[in-house]
Amino acid sequence: MKEDNELAQHAQPATLPCVRYTQSSLYSGDMAHPIYADVLVPTQPLANKLPLILIHGAFHTGTAFLTTPDGRAGWAPYFANRGRRSYVIDWPGHGRSPAGANFHELSGLDIARSMGRLIEEVGPCVLLAHSAGGPIAWQLAESHSEQVKAIVGVAPGGPANIQKPLSDDPDAIAALRFDQEAGCPIYSDPSKTFYVDIDFVRNYWANTPRFPAAALERYARSIVGESPRILNERFRIGAAGLLVKDPAAIGQRPILIVTGEQDPRHPRATDERLALYFDADFCFLPDLGITGNGHMLMLDDNSDDIAGRIDDWLDKNGV
Repeated sequence: MKEDNELAQHAQPATLPCVRYTQSSLYSGDMAHPIYADVLVPTQPLANKLPLILIHGAFHTGTAFLTTPDGRAGWAPYFANRGRRSYVIDWPGHGRSPAGANFHELSGLDIARSMGRLIEEVGPCVLLAHSAGGPIAWQLAESHSEQVKAIVGVAPGGPANIQKPLSDDPDAIAALRFDQEAGCPIYSDPSKTFYVDIDFVRNYWANTPRFPAAALERYARSIVGESPRILNERFRIGAAGLLVKDPAAIGQRPILIVTGEQDPRHPRATDERLALYFDADFCFLPDLGITGNGHMLMLDDNSDDIAGRIDDWLDKNGV
């Protein structure tokens, strides 16, 4: 694992480049699990910047990367305005990606296989994956190793290899609800779509001083139901989860793990262990003097500052 001290040297220039972009959309994936994507194409793309595919986490859609709850531009416009073509996907069955009758059986592997079709269309690219998008990104790094040139994990879930399998007993899981070492797991009935209420949103995603609290209800309206299979895989309930075959091969590409200070499911030790597993650069934001952030880094009031550090890291690694 490498602590990336050069990220601390980031300084916003007095005048940011104003590279305008056009926005369009496309459908990709496979017929069983179609994927909708917004595509932000700079009018002056920079040749040294690979396309970026932004992968949201559970209960969310690509909207989390397009705008913030208080109306600021999101990370996708940020990167597009700096010359990087950006693809903002909706997982199958989320947002504008159609849901099949068996949505409750949607798995991480289903999403990864469908996303692989998009990667084949895009070509060499960088993945930026948030939360439960992490296991999908690690899977894609194995299945599409030639095209995936770098990965940025934002509070990313790890592969099942480094997570302790948990019981599939609902009461046993309920007893671990606030256990950070276990990842604060939640049990999901595998027979039906799982929904959360505004209290859940407030406690786990909008629980820090950096989150735009005045826009909490607007943000809560964007939350969607989730496949219980995805959730049980994320927490390794019933020993489910996406495994990787060769961690060393995944770590042969540049990888950055970014973690906030107040994320109950991603304490420093957990994400630092993940970075070590892949020999990745690890960025714990308080080490850079960036404090008060939780799980939704792309929505926090200092989201542009964090995006700038990521953009610097991508440039430094030549992707």
